[in-house]
Amino acid sequence: MGSEVQEYIDVAALKSSALRRLHADWQSRRRERSFPARADFDPLEMKYILGNLSLVEVRRHPLRFFYRVHASNIAARTGFDMTGKFLDQNPDVQHRNLIFDHYLRTLDERRPIAARRERTFTDRVMLDCEALALPLARDGANIDMLLTGLVWN
Repeated sequence: MGSEVQEYIDVAALKSSALRRLHADWQSRRRERSFPARADFDPLEMKYILGNLSLVEVRRHPLRFFYRVHASNIAARTGFDMTGKFLDQNPDVQHRNLIFDHYLRTLDERRPIAARRERTFTDRVMLDCEALALPLARDGANIDMLLTGLVWN
């Protein structure tokens, strides 16, 4: 396994224009609410990041993260698709822990959380990327999903 680095950064410090645009889209869909809902996003309007976007349900008691949709570009690059699976089924334990920490921080701080990651992912794939987790809430207040984007540098 390679070395791992995950650094949390301010959303404004993201290098990826696609992730900055995703954050701006999230902000515009909030309106007067704390969080937008999944229904506020039309995939046809998100072609600029669609293959790098995941939709993750937040399940509670116990807390688990379920991939309703796993980004197709990530699945192709890593060799496994998490669609229809829980985060704890991710075959890479160390990377799973990084993702869990990112998602948990987003829930705890109740705001978008951006991160930079540098790590050897498998024998074939180098993970050198930026990731953004955005909280969603059907009722505008209680986070029930995460919209996540990941872009390689």
